[in-house]
Amino acid sequence: MKKLIIIGARGFGRELYSHAQKSIGYNIDFTIKGFLDDNSQILDDKCDYPPILGNVEDYIPEIDDVFIVALGDSFYRKKYVNLILNKKGNFISLIHETAYIGKNVEFGTGIVICPYTIITNDIKIGNHVQLNLFTTIGHDCVIGDFFTTAPSVNISGNCTFNECIYFGTNSAARQGVTICDNVTIGMGGVVIKNISESGVYIGNPLYKLEK
Repeated sequence: MKKLIIIGARGFGRELYSHAQKSIGYNIDFTIKGFLDDNSQILDDKCDYPPILGNVEDYIPEIDDVFIVALGDSFYRKKYVNLILNKKGNFISLIHETAYIGKNVEFGTGIVICPYTIITNDIKIGNHVQLNLFTTIGHDCVIGDFFTTAPSVNISGNCTFNECIYFGTNSAARQGVTICDNVTIGMGGVVIKNISESGVYIGNPLYKLEK
């Protein structure tokens, strides 16, 4: 039986631990082995969690280990995914039992789909994507690697999103928009037209924050 290791023991990692107990891992049976985190004491004041096994840099994967990354920041998620891949580690996907998955949905690896997410029809979702609570993805979307949503994000149909995009809580995208790499949409932000320049965007109507 595979042994699941969750990378990150902070808030989302602890939520993901609970989700993993009721998740579908593409028919992979597993037990939960523990967490990897830079802070070995982060769970000292918490009860009933598996142990911190070390940090990602030093941990050597064993033959029956599988991994999932519980980090909302796309930059660090990508960094740790590459570290584990360089060590020949393997990832699984976790799909909560309450999620709705429609027809003709293609998934990459390392996917996290949280409770009450809705993914409709004819959608492609890349690697190491995280869809948080109550996210909705409309028909015919193409979602790139390391895409992330906070809770209650609504993506309309026919959208195309590149790599490392983050949508904050209660943000939304109009049907048919395209977004380039490395874009953050702030809480409540509404995307109504294409975004072709990386950066942080907030508001309704949306505007880019200048450094």
